[in-house]
Amino acid sequence: MVAPAGLRVVRCGGGGRLSSARPVFSADAKYLLCASGDFVKIYSLGTGETLRLMGGHADVVTGVQLNPRNHMQLYSSSLDGSIKLWDFMDGIPIKTFTVGCKLLALYALTSCEDSVFVIIPKSGERDTFQLVSVKLTKAAGQNIEAKDLSVVLDGVDASPKCTAFGREGEYVASVKDVNLQVYFFKRKQLNRFSVNTMKTKGGNHDFTCVVCHPTEDCIATGHADGKIRLWRNFHHKKEYTFSTLHWHHDIVLDLAFSVEGTSLLSGGVESVLVLWQNLSDRQKDFLPRLGSGIEYTSVSPDGTLCCTLHTDNRISIINSNLRFSRSIQGLIKSADVKTGLVVDPRTKALVLNGEPGHLQFYCLQSDQQLFSLDIVQRQYIHQAGLKQVDLVKVAFSAQGKWLATVEEREEVTDPELQLKLWFYDEETQSFKLNTRINTPHDDHITDMCFRDMDEMEDDSLILVTTGRDCVFKVWVMVEDTDPEAQQSVSWSCDFVGSYHNYQATNCCFSEDGSLLAVSFEGTATVWDSVTWDLKCTFCHPPGKIRNICFGRLTCSKYLIGATDHGFLCCWNLLSCALEWSAHLNILVLQPDPLSEHIAAVSWLSKESSLFVFKPNEPRPIYIQRNLCKEKIQLAAFVPRDEPETDGSEKYLWLRRSQLFFLTDTQELMTLSTKPLEERLTASSKQLAVEESLPVTPFSLLLGRHRRQQSQEDIDLGKLVIHNKQEQDSPAVKELLHTPAHVLPSASFLCPIFIKSLLISKENKSAEEVADEVEMESEKADDDSDEERDVTEMEQEDTSPSELLGEMTCKLSKHQEKELRKIRKMDYSWISAF
Repeated sequence: MVAPAGLRVVRCGGGGRLSSARPVFSADAKYLLCASGDFVKIYSLGTGETLRLMGGHADVVTGVQLNPRNHMQLYSSSLDGSIKLWDFMDGIPIKTFTVGCKLLALYALTSCEDSVFVIIPKSGERDTFQLVSVKLTKAAGQNIEAKDLSVVLDGVDASPKCTAFGREGEYVASVKDVNLQVYFFKRKQLNRFSVNTMKTKGGNHDFTCVVCHPTEDCIATGHADGKIRLWRNFHHKKEYTFSTLHWHHDIVLDLAFSVEGTSLLSGGVESVLVLWQNLSDRQKDFLPRLGSGIEYTSVSPDGTLCCTLHTDNRISIINSNLRFSRSIQGLIKSADVKTGLVVDPRTKALVLNGEPGHLQFYCLQSDQQLFSLDIVQRQYIHQAGLKQVDLVKVAFSAQGKWLATVEEREEVTDPELQLKLWFYDEETQSFKLNTRINTPHDDHITDMCFRDMDEMEDDSLILVTTGRDCVFKVWVMVEDTDPEAQQSVSWSCDFVGSYHNYQATNCCFSEDGSLLAVSFEGTATVWDSVTWDLKCTFCHPPGKIRNICFGRLTCSKYLIGATDHGFLCCWNLLSCALEWSAHLNILVLQPDPLSEHIAAVSWLSKESSLFVFKPNEPRPIYIQRNLCKEKIQLAAFVPRDEPETDGSEKYLWLRRSQLFFLTDTQELMTLSTKPLEERLTASSKQLAVEESLPVTPFSLLLGRHRRQQSQEDIDLGKLVIHNKQEQDSPAVKELLHTPAHVLPSASFLCPIFIKSLLISKENKSAEEVADEVEMESEKADDDSDEERDVTEMEQEDTSPSELLGEMTCKLSKHQEKELRKIRKMDYSWISAF
């Protein structure tokens, strides 16, 4: 069966690549807008949190620009061939302009009304691009076709950094290879310059980026040899001049002028931001140790802030005086995710390779990195050809208290291996190294897993590792007898197993932890986890077993394996026979820890397909052909915070967990049945205006008082009744829901708004009138009772009891009042007993 249209494959907004377009500051420098996969993200510069995630494009977003005529609106372009106009404060798409071809970059100018500039592929020619002007018509409706294109420049570079517009949009400069071309709009003149004709020493003079001065006729270009050239007098083809600034030892990745044009910012692979004062080689400042290469540099409209977007998917917010302010860390995209996609049982965060030698814990719900754990604990040296120590394997215990990591250095003769066991410290809220084992195997470790038993985790926790040395090893916790040791337990090897001297490739425990399955090339073996006796073996030639896993819950009697010759096999552990097999080239086999479902991803004819099945059923319950064109390498089921309740019966397997998968291009994708608005968390739905309000001592005090008052109302069982007049007031509605640009003057609205807050005494409800009458009658009764009590007290003054010294205790007025109420109560119902 083919997947219904309700289930869509989407790139994750959380964890998306941020380097597809230059980030843009809002006009008030309170928000940062940037592209992230198929989405546009809005970050708060005050808190660093993701305020809004705007989706609607069907492919990667390649450009983000503020609307020059309305700074509350935003243009975005995508490879899907559309340009969207957003009201980014509310996250509402206003219009969608369909161009019809891939859009690689976007530029919006104040001088050009109703048109934007984009870079598109040139039809009929491969790897050739052109800069065109797109006219955005003011037709009615949300979906509008924008087919009116005017070619401005041919042969431009596809990168948005290689094209820039001059002051007030008078000219456009574009660089590619060793050529610079400048086109003047009014004169319709095109001047071309080449660095090959210059009498310069050897080196790579290729252009890498270009930026134009905001107020003067000056063009700054970055080059692959680390030099920056400032071009002037380029109105003439032969009388042009240029000066050179040089500090970078390698390629200049991006340039940015300040708002006034008095200084220039440059960044490269050195992870250093250079500020060139007065465009002079002698006056420059540095902000070093930014962590990774600088991909993009942007400056806020008021000049108070600038940001750098780095190659490790991180944004650094920097003050104008080159003081570091804040860092926004996205999902770090490693060149090769060797650890796989692992889920932390404690935080439900996605765990995978981060910075070199580090393990990153990334929360997809809040779209932020929780923390980064330094596993290798060595200084990373940037040197081509140098073999570094790399993190290759990760495994968590069932409750997330223990973490096992494997690091190795690739050597030709003898690989350097280390197995580390980490314990989670509740006090410091971080992992601490417990045991370090040098050379746990004689060859590379291929897989490892903990015995997944919650009730036995502290008593008999077991770790199993498999290696190319043809053995698997069992590691257990033992009491540390060393008096100088800081911890009470450590790990040691308890058992070594092998099978016919075959390489051990995969391992996994059954759900109850009683059985261990280990694959030795083309044979799957099943072992007793208590006595470590070999119980049975399974084989399905030809081919070696690539993945192996046990069924769960009602399917725990099945063992599933995938071979590299294109077979998916299911064995029955009770009958020790093959239950079924399917001819599929399975690359990824991922069981859901919360259900019986297993996800299998195949690769055939240059497309990935998804199959979801139960081992006890002969047919898959879900099939998604052509899942994506990229090759899927890894997958993981992430438990949901709350199970899905409104999903269709066809998607029961997605109710408790969500499936994420990583492609060979490091794109994180998922399957979703909901539109974007329903997939956003509550924090991302908050209005950006409310998020930017300053926190003052008065607001904190008022908020604390309101929380205490609401808690007291709940404890006393009071019902908070809101004033209907306040809710239904047309003045309040007009003030809060009408756009600011069409509101009447404040002098007109203020009197109406103040009057709406006043409560009229004439309009009293029947309940309020009855309460007042009852209060007045009680007051009259109290007065009459007090007068009667006074006369009785005067008579009691001469009573014989007082003469005999038997003075009775006098009651207070409140007690007497309560006593009278008790006397007035009807106790006739007691007679029935």
